[in-house]
Amino acid sequence: MTGAYTELRKHLREAGALGSVSALLSWDQETYMPSGGSNGRAEQRAIIATLVHERRTSPRVGDLIASCEGIASLTEDDRANVREMRRDFDLLTKLPASLVGEIASTSTRAMEAWKDARQRSDFAIFRPHLERMIELARQKAACYGTPSGGEPYDALLEEYEPGARAAELERVFTPLASELSALIARVNATGKTEKLAVRPPAIPASRQHEFGLFLLKSMGFDMDRGRLDTTAHPFCEGLGPGDTRLTTRYKEDEFGGAMYGTLHEMGHGLYEQGLPKGDRYGEPLGEAISLGIHESQSRMWENLVGRSRSFWQWAQPHASRMLDPWFGAQKVETLYAMSNVVRPSFIRVEADEATYNLHILLRFTLERALVKGDLSVAELPGAWNALFERLLGMPVPDDRRGCLQDVHWSCALIGYFPTYSLGNLYAAQFFESARVAMPDLDTRFANGDFGALLGWLREGIHRHGRRFRAGELCERLTGRKLDSQPLLRYLRGKAAEVYGV
Repeated sequence: MTGAYTELRKHLREAGALGSVSALLSWDQETYMPSGGSNGRAEQRAIIATLVHERRTSPRVGDLIASCEGIASLTEDDRANVREMRRDFDLLTKLPASLVGEIASTSTRAMEAWKDARQRSDFAIFRPHLERMIELARQKAACYGTPSGGEPYDALLEEYEPGARAAELERVFTPLASELSALIARVNATGKTEKLAVRPPAIPASRQHEFGLFLLKSMGFDMDRGRLDTTAHPFCEGLGPGDTRLTTRYKEDEFGGAMYGTLHEMGHGLYEQGLPKGDRYGEPLGEAISLGIHESQSRMWENLVGRSRSFWQWAQPHASRMLDPWFGAQKVETLYAMSNVVRPSFIRVEADEATYNLHILLRFTLERALVKGDLSVAELPGAWNALFERLLGMPVPDDRRGCLQDVHWSCALIGYFPTYSLGNLYAAQFFESARVAMPDLDTRFANGDFGALLGWLREGIHRHGRRFRAGELCERLTGRKLDSQPLLRYLRGKAAEVYGV
């Protein structure tokens, strides 16, 4: 190992440690920080964000990367590491430290305004903050530069899904939405939804939390290196080696939302715990490939595992013991159908698998228009409500269940939403390949054995960090490029089982 490469790794590890401080401040703000601390937290986050940016974009880092690019003796892994370091450096050096700091402080205040606006269902409270966030996003896109033949939104996508382009996403999402709309129509025509949508009794949040912890431990999440807390909008934060934080939220009369939200964040957490952060902390090979791949892990554990018949064969007696005897009195088929009802809903994180991608198309369309300037922030609630009703067939009753439901825009995560649909597509394609490699997966799940799937994911995805780009990883793991057919096959198959269509 050369001196330049050793110094470069040390420098980036220190930057990673500083970044984890910023992440811890964000986690605390969304869990335990009193609302009165927002101004002080904004200042703290701005200072830390500026320090991280300066450390990662210092001229010395550029010199070290250039030196390492000329070292022939580096291993293949280390060359991939340097390649991604170069990409990150070139992207980050386009942003002035002052803009990075302003985004951090503005988003801190915007998040507190969003919480208040969401609670009161009053978009006017959040509007000026969102207007500033959109303006800062445009400034960021201008700094990055619009890719050839592209649009400013493409520059923002680079942060989350390297190489993705809005026009290409539109070409994928629009026909996918059309196919899903046709499937949803066939399901609705059966008239079976209300009969299948049985509701468990109200369950105290404390019992739901204990059951969630049981699921996490049973499915492979290491609680000695993680924890589960509550928040307004569930998320996972991989703070660093040995520290992965999950959050969820509870409604006593809506048990499924918390359970599947916990499984979703667990999927993110399993990925974070599977990355080689110990040796590669702060380096690309210790980080997730893309948010689309990250989301594939959460959606796989939430849906392809957690909504399966075999999952309920295993979980039923535990749910009866820990939650309510009601679960033990039901047939497994009833619990399976209950978990796979197709019914449009207002809240994205509570949406069923068939309608979920329509929620993403809505957000992708609107935030792309906001960045372009084709839609003003003032027009957002009306545009949201109109497009939601066109896509999902229901009038939006209020802002809380409309354009205020997601935390992302307050956090400056503009360009993030498309990765959710990409995650669904990757998850289905990966899971098809996992079934080929392990034909007995359902038997394993029914016996409470989730280790084989987790091991397959660890070997095929987690351990690589950013060694491969998302598309290349998909081809290596599945033998083909990403396409929508595995997801459609999966959803049609489930609709046939549950609805008979």
